[in-house]
Amino acid sequence: MNNTIISKEVKDQIIQNIRNWWTVNGEIGPAVIGISGGKDSSVVAALCVEALGKDKVLGVLMPDGTQKDIDDSKKLCKHLKINNVEVDISAITLHFNKLIHDIANSHVKEARAGKFPRPRIDFERRTTNIPPRVRMTMLYAIAQNYDGRVINTSNASESYVGFGTLYGDTVGDFAPIKNLFVDEVVELGKLLKLPKDLVEKVPADGLTDKTDEDNLGFTYADVKKVALKCDDWQVRSPASDRLIPFADIERKHKATAFKRKIVNVPGIEFYRDKNGVIVSVK
Repeated sequence: MNNTIISKEVKDQIIQNIRNWWTVNGEIGPAVIGISGGKDSSVVAALCVEALGKDKVLGVLMPDGTQKDIDDSKKLCKHLKINNVEVDISAITLHFNKLIHDIANSHVKEARAGKFPRPRIDFERRTTNIPPRVRMTMLYAIAQNYDGRVINTSNASESYVGFGTLYGDTVGDFAPIKNLFVDEVVELGKLLKLPKDLVEKVPADGLTDKTDEDNLGFTYADVKKVALKCDDWQVRSPASDRLIPFADIERKHKATAFKRKIVNVPGIEFYRDKNGVIVSVK
């Protein structure tokens, strides 16, 4: 399958769609966007600047203590010349974790006796999901303070396999790129003339020191093949180079269906041709 190219016409249609949504649902305050320094938030911020103007976009940088790539977030805000604020959420996440730890410790005897739920032995999932939920709470608090709207930055590749935190980075008021796959987001970023290093940055959650594809065990290119029902559904693990049947990705898709049913942020729909190439905005 050839890489999908986003045409200038489609880019302009996306921008107009954002503008149309904003006329009905926004108007007063800014589009509030969490700026991670990755391709998704960079492209979404650039689209909103094109649609609404730079003064109607507010970038929010939310490091959880030390963020290795915080300079990428700052670079994007400077490039787009948008207003931005930085909020260190580490005090909140640390306190949150302490409270949950204290709850578990205070019911050890009851848990052993089967009179209280047993906590997970592996706390990794709990600790990695707290920051995204804190960040979304912060975004909504800031948006409400300025009569703004929270713009979601998730893409179709992540959504298809449920790679996102429920009620964290999966929510928002509007999701411009929710139906675009990773390679399409990259092409859109190039059309928007964003810095190459931001557009082609390797996707990572910023929580586990691993890339998205390392965490998943397959590539986003393979996810797109399966999602669009393309040929060559034998894909390779990026870690071991072993062949993975497409069913592994489909199982992940089905196992995370509840996330997509619970949260369905309005976004932009597309017409695709038989090869999966975007023809126009619906």
